[in-house]
Amino acid sequence: MDLFTPRKLSCGVVIVNDAAELLLCHVTGHDHWDLPKGGAHAGETPLAAALRETREETGLALDPAALVDLGRLPFRARKDLHLFATLMAGLDPAALVCESHFVCARSGRRLPEMDGYGWFAFARIETLCTPRLASVLTDRLDLRSVLAALRERGALAVPPAVALAA
Repeated sequence: MDLFTPRKLSCGVVIVNDAAELLLCHVTGHDHWDLPKGGAHAGETPLAAALRETREETGLALDPAALVDLGRLPFRARKDLHLFATLMAGLDPAALVCESHFVCARSGRRLPEMDGYGWFAFARIETLCTPRLASVLTDRLDLRSVLAALRERGALAVPPAVALAA
C-alpha cells in the first residue's frame, strides 16, 4: 500500500425533514439509493463541493448558512466523506432534477446520474443504500441526534420553491 497516496474526498449533504426521513437519490442503472454527493475539485472546499454536487444531482441551490458541518468520515480504503446536514420542509421529490449526466457504455445514450428521488424513514437506510453508506449513516452518525440538533438550531434550508436552481 502506498502511504503517500492522498485519500480521495467525496462531499455531500444529508437532507432530513421533521418526519425523521432522509432525502435519497436513486442511482441510474443501479439498485441502490445515495445522498447527493461527489468528488471535490482541486482547490474546492468541502462545503463548496457539497453545495455544487447537491445542485448538480438534485437541482437544489442550498443556502450554506442552513448547513451544519458533520465532518470528515472514513468511507472506503482510500476515500473519505465530508458531510453537511440541513433540515428541509415541504420538498416534493418529484420537483427535483439531475443536471449531471454520463454516457452509458452499453447504449451510448446520455443519462442522468440520478433518476429518482424520495423521502425515506431512517430505518430503511440499510435496505436502500450500499452497505458502506448505510454504515456511515447508521453507525458513525446518529441521524436522530442530527435532526434534533437541526431543529434546535432553527435554521431551515431555503424553501424549495426558491431553492430550485434555474
